[in-house]
Amino acid sequence: MMNTLNGKTISPPPKLQVSSCRLEGVRLVIPPTIFEDFRGTYVETFNEDVYRQAGIDMNFVQDDISVSSRHVLRGIHGDQETWKLVSCLWGKFYLVVVNWDPMSPQYQQWESFTLSDHNRRQVLIPPKFGNAHLVLSNQAIFHYKQTTNYNRDGQFTVPWNDPTLGIWWPVKQPIVSQRDEGVAHV
Repeated sequence: MMNTLNGKTISPPPKLQVSSCRLEGVRLVIPPTIFEDFRGTYVETFNEDVYRQAGIDMNFVQDDISVSSRHVLRGIHGDQETWKLVSCLWGKFYLVVVNWDPMSPQYQQWESFTLSDHNRRQVLIPPKFGNAHLVLSNQAIFHYKQTTNYNRDGQFTVPWNDPTLGIWWPVKQPIVSQRDEGVAHV
């Protein structure tokens, strides 16, 4: 349906693009508003009404950002109840999502994505999934919205190099924290 304003035809706003992924419940999201001109870029990273219309009907209660340098790997972390909407505000990183639900037929399967400030893609990650990201640019800003407040005691950690998962990483010796180098725990 076309509307008019001052005699000019206006197109309806673009729709959020949401695609299913190989892992059940994980979604690839492309924001509807990405505008670029000689001044730079404008991106609407979240609009509750638009996301709800596209089926992403969650109540996000906390936003977090981590800033990391090239070859830093954070994760694999997750919990039993939190939905996360992940994006890259600056730079580029390799995101891995792992199904960590022992009741799922896809348990311990993983999927990877490359997110950047250029492609503006987002990934919606369900509860019982872990995620990790490896910075590919000189620096990257990892942003995520979550449906619960952070509770480290409720989190599981899976070693990034767990041989049973067989995750392919573009860097063989990333920079990791002691927590991420440790043994899996729930």
